[in-house]
Amino acid sequence: MLAAGHVPDQVLCSTARRARETWQLAQAGLGATPPVSFDDGVYWGSAVQLLDLIRRAPPVARTLLIVGHDPAIPELALTLAAATSPASLRVVSDAAPPAVLDSMRAKFPTAAVAVFEVTGNWDQLGPGTARLTHFVTPSDLPGKARQ
Repeated sequence: MLAAGHVPDQVLCSTARRARETWQLAQAGLGATPPVSFDDGVYWGSAVQLLDLIRRAPPVARTLLIVGHDPAIPELALTLAAATSPASLRVVSDAAPPAVLDSMRAKFPTAAVAVFEVTGNWDQLGPGTARLTHFVTPSDLPGKARQ
């Protein structure tokens, strides 16, 4: 995330031990200490509930990271990138090659990262309103990340 310039300035993290550990490892690699909210809603929430949590993010947060779980995170990512109208289809296809979106649809493995661009405020976020720019899985990374 650091190499691609995606350092969060706000983090929503599940209260699960493994999610906290994941965030600690990511934070160490980022060299940043953004405010973190540990929220049971990220642990128990559905994609719709996660979207609601995102909509309540502070407007000053420009880059938001969610550390969560399957199936809610993959479902949320697909919901945000969903082509719900011809206009949003153009946004999605311009954002990432179709192969990237297809890859995300096929499998969203543990420790994968989907990066979206959002226009407007968090409270305006909805299905098909985000632009998928990156989808990276552990197998895409060199060295130890593949383990």
